[in-house]
Amino acid sequence: MADYVISCCSTADLPKEQFEKRDLKCIYFHYQLNGVDHYDDLGQTIAFEDFYRMMAEGAETATSQVNSEEYEEHFEKYLREGKDIIHLCLSSGISGSINSANIARDSLSELYPDRKIYIVDSLAASSGFGLLMDALCDLRDQGKTIDEVYDFAVNNRLRLNHWFFSTDLTFYVKGGRVSKTAGAIGGILGICPLLNVDYMGRLIPREKIRTKRKVITRIVEKMIECADDGTDYSGKCYISQSGCYEDARAVADLVEKTFPKLNGKVQINYIGTTIGAHTGPGTVALFFWGKERVD
Repeated sequence: MADYVISCCSTADLPKEQFEKRDLKCIYFHYQLNGVDHYDDLGQTIAFEDFYRMMAEGAETATSQVNSEEYEEHFEKYLREGKDIIHLCLSSGISGSINSANIARDSLSELYPDRKIYIVDSLAASSGFGLLMDALCDLRDQGKTIDEVYDFAVNNRLRLNHWFFSTDLTFYVKGGRVSKTAGAIGGILGICPLLNVDYMGRLIPREKIRTKRKVITRIVEKMIECADDGTDYSGKCYISQSGCYEDARAVADLVEKTFPKLNGKVQINYIGTTIGAHTGPGTVALFFWGKERVD
């Protein structure tokens, strides 16, 4: 058994069962639904389908990051067991939670000077973050040390590609990521923006594509362009979606047809409530290993 634990935020958007099976520790973010506070607890309190249905019906949402006291409590239970910790945070390009994690690490390092506490900016989000965590768990299970896992995370995090589109711009407009004018025109013309996560872990609009059918084709073309070994890609592929499973399934079917050497079937997850509170329903995100993000 490893003498360290691998930990991340709930925003890695993996199923609860996968966290448990991989012995991957998790700290919950927070969100508000119609002014009521909830933990982003992997769909246990409010089912994801109910969350997105309520958003579609007009529910108001907001989020808040984990504070340093919560990180201290999360980390200390493992330090007391004599374990070292490597914790990956949601991208600093999206959230400032890593600052709270670093404060907690500095405080606990004084109390546990013999323990290693590594905090890593994942520069990733949703199930892309989750795909990175899955790789780190593989390394641990192969007997790699915490330092080797840390080195892999830092040296390979930008190889994790994120591409996503949305068929509903309502919440992108609400959050200021799309202007009201652009949102209105996009709705009329059926424009589905194609975005990705850049080298600083920020969400960046890349293309404006008209019709869902075309954006589904285009997102898979991006995987052909960027994936390791092109259509010979043999790694894992994850998709996350916010209440639009059929769209995600259409992308997964095309990926599986285009990349016959995939490591297993495409895994489709929900976008969790923290990220979903900002995207709203209608977003599909595609994640795979490939070219390093340089812009």
